[in-house]
Amino acid sequence: MTKATWDLPRTLGTLRQSALSEERLANRSVKDELRSNLICKIQRAEPLFPGIIGYEDSVVPQVVNAILSRHNFILLGLRGQAKTRLIRLLTTLLDEVVPYVDGCEIHDNPYRPICRRCRNLIQEEGDDTPIAYLTPEHRYVEKLATPDVTIADMIGDIDPIKAARRGQDISDELTVHYGLLPRANRGIFAVNELPDLAGKIQVGLFNIMQEGDVQIKGYPVRLPLDLLLVFTANPEDYTARGKIITPLKDRIGSEIRTHYPTSLEQALAITGQEAWLQRRSPAELRVPDYIRAVVEQLAFQAREDKRVDKRSGVSQRLPISVLENVVSSAERRALLTKEPVAVPRVLDIYAALPSITGKLELEYEGELKGGDTVARELIRVAVGKVYDQYFDGVGVSQIVQWFDLGGSLKLDESMPAAEMVRQLSLIQGLMEKVEALGLKANEPDALRASAAEFILEGLYAHRRISRTEERGYAAEERKRESPGREEGGQRPNFRRQYN
Repeated sequence: MTKATWDLPRTLGTLRQSALSEERLANRSVKDELRSNLICKIQRAEPLFPGIIGYEDSVVPQVVNAILSRHNFILLGLRGQAKTRLIRLLTTLLDEVVPYVDGCEIHDNPYRPICRRCRNLIQEEGDDTPIAYLTPEHRYVEKLATPDVTIADMIGDIDPIKAARRGQDISDELTVHYGLLPRANRGIFAVNELPDLAGKIQVGLFNIMQEGDVQIKGYPVRLPLDLLLVFTANPEDYTARGKIITPLKDRIGSEIRTHYPTSLEQALAITGQEAWLQRRSPAELRVPDYIRAVVEQLAFQAREDKRVDKRSGVSQRLPISVLENVVSSAERRALLTKEPVAVPRVLDIYAALPSITGKLELEYEGELKGGDTVARELIRVAVGKVYDQYFDGVGVSQIVQWFDLGGSLKLDESMPAAEMVRQLSLIQGLMEKVEALGLKANEPDALRASAAEFILEGLYAHRRISRTEERGYAAEERKRESPGREEGGQRPNFRRQYN
């Protein structure tokens, strides 16, 4: 249906003679509509859920099966697994426009009205009944479940003012003020964090799902709503704490488990899509692949680390926020040094600690060490993993030997790229190794400095050289300490000494 809404029939009589005839819409439910449009998309080989990455062979086929089966379904997954984004994309499977009785609070189907007001209006007006139209955006209603949600919010309540104005008995159906669920009629109703709904509200949900009736203030009201119900929940809430009542679980057709990206490539694609990097800036922003990989590997390491709470999970928002913060740190340095190119360095990842620690829920052992310490150790391990991808089997003995012979180097966060390259060039064999990162000899100093520092950080991650943060400790004393002690619980000043 491609007609503009102003060209569509505006009365029930003309609607019956149009392509939106009674034969087409009278007995076609929302689930039938979604199923039909999904089949067309599959047959035309169109992308089903644009922007959803990593679910092509796992979650998406299960969602497709649920829609083809006309099921209400629930997405179970930890935070930051695109559950809400996925259910919002279901609107792409709805028709461009659908007619309803103009002025109806619950968007009644003109061929099959369920509310008293519309039935009376059609009986009085007949073919002159005014018709309006809904677009997909108007047919999606989302509610974040919280313990204070009431049955009046979800289903409705008696409106005594409406009853007084119309001179009707308070038990009359016309005196009902409809809640969110009836107002989503003929559309998609989504409830995020379903377990947080009180038990009596969940009872109201499953009753209206299956039987189509509900009691409002003790008065039975028949509401055979036409809806697709979609829920999201954390699997811990769903299975362990048991806060979803059994009759409601029984009425949910499909239970679909979401997950975090399973490969680094998928994670890089998601972060590249979501992170705000295309920004206007006086400096040209260039983010090396190894920096992106370290940021992504950081999230993978956090999900595996025993000091991080597995039940809470590590959201994909972590690498997105970290990468944005890393780029901002590089941008700030370029503005201060008046350099034309801003390139993140590994030290900028350490500078992004505020965007890491707030997203990690720690276990007891992690709490003892402190969020900053755990985050720094995760960064070090992530750098080591990415370093191996580029330098596995590459000889770096010259660089290590330079430090073994007493060489040392101090790098400051605010150091201009040209000065940093000059100092790094003193280390024998270092600048030649940046070619392994895909750099050429004529690359800007900012890129060369970032690459060389990454190599040093990789050697530190593998304990080939030591590093201090200049907090009053001598390098020899740091070598005798246990791993991670030099990180402490204080904020670094991002000035390093390698020796």
